[in-house]
Amino acid sequence: MAVGVFDSGLGGLTVLNAVQDTLPDLPLVYFADSAHAPYGVRDADDIYDLTTSAVSQMFDQGCDLVILACNTASAAALRRMQEGWVPKDKRVLGVFVPMIEALTERQWGDNSPPREVETKHVALFATPATVASRAFQRELAFRAIGVDVEAQACGGVVDAIEDGDMILAEALVRSHVDALKRKMPKPDAAILGCTHYPLMHKTFQDALGADVKVFSQANLVGDSLKDYLDRRPEFIGGGEGTTYLTTGDPQRVSDRATQFLRRDISFISA
Repeated sequence: MAVGVFDSGLGGLTVLNAVQDTLPDLPLVYFADSAHAPYGVRDADDIYDLTTSAVSQMFDQGCDLVILACNTASAAALRRMQEGWVPKDKRVLGVFVPMIEALTERQWGDNSPPREVETKHVALFATPATVASRAFQRELAFRAIGVDVEAQACGGVVDAIEDGDMILAEALVRSHVDALKRKMPKPDAAILGCTHYPLMHKTFQDALGADVKVFSQANLVGDSLKDYLDRRPEFIGGGEGTTYLTTGDPQRVSDRATQFLRRDISFISA
């Protein structure tokens, strides 16, 4: 048994890295559906079918708990999966809620009614599919009132990162921030609503300005997972180390992953 971390590509490695830092002895399986990445330009049914197919393979690998370290999958597929697809003895969790709880300064698991919070103007940067789902706004409304969210679909950024073209990725980020600021000139905070985007955190921060608090998910998800496993230790599993699976070319994906994390990562075929 192990805890699974799923992403359409390599962005979820930012979450995996944080989980490994927080829980260094936790057995993990990372699954990158690289053959079908990016998910952010697909429709909701396609994202659901791809996500359930990948998670089924992770269940077969002994992962009773799977983290969707993919905002697009969390936005477009998670609720549907939890309502009628996930077996009773399994758990599939997303990445939105820990970030929203941090934004609204609520403790993990705080289910009290929504209330006013200090942050009033939030910029959301995400994939087109995540923006179209309005899942972030829906989850935020459960926890806070009076918060204005302006979403910017960041087309092309994930593709550039997956291709290793960080110059193009930086140019695209700055263009998308400019477009957002034309709609919301002075956001209080910004949400990097894709697990690829922490790789561009410095560019987002520079383009937005030092007075904007930028939230990205990796460390928040790592801390939330630790809290969850403290309460549900039966999902920790008894395996060892980390296994890396991909539906793409293992050598190419390994090379890109090694570049991202700056340590040797070796993927095998899913």
